[in-house]
Amino acid sequence: MKERVFDLQDRLVDFAVRIIKLSNALPETKAGKHVCAQILRSGTSSASNYGEAQSAESKADFIHKLKVALKELRETEIWLKIIVRSGLIQQSKKLDPLLKETDELIAILCKSVKTAGEKKEH
Repeated sequence: MKERVFDLQDRLVDFAVRIIKLSNALPETKAGKHVCAQILRSGTSSASNYGEAQSAESKADFIHKLKVALKELRETEIWLKIIVRSGLIQQSKKLDPLLKETDELIAILCKSVKTAGEKKEH
């Protein structure tokens, strides 16, 4: 049996799917629609930006695209906190696992950017 290899791309795609499902649960209010549009954009773009990094034209381009993915994850984390604190979704405790995953993905990408930068300097 083949051992499952950690695949950050798959994890980011799964994260984007979770964000899409969350956005569908947001209310059809003015605030709900605004937050929905914002979190859909930031929460789904990390996967595509990471995918672009895999085809980067240079080490600098790779690092830049990783940083863009990281920036979008950080923005998504803020929108998740806004959703929780504003009560836009009644069962905000269901968002705790999504916030945890956001934190973990941010940590992974931070480390990746740091590692790639260190390799660039050598």
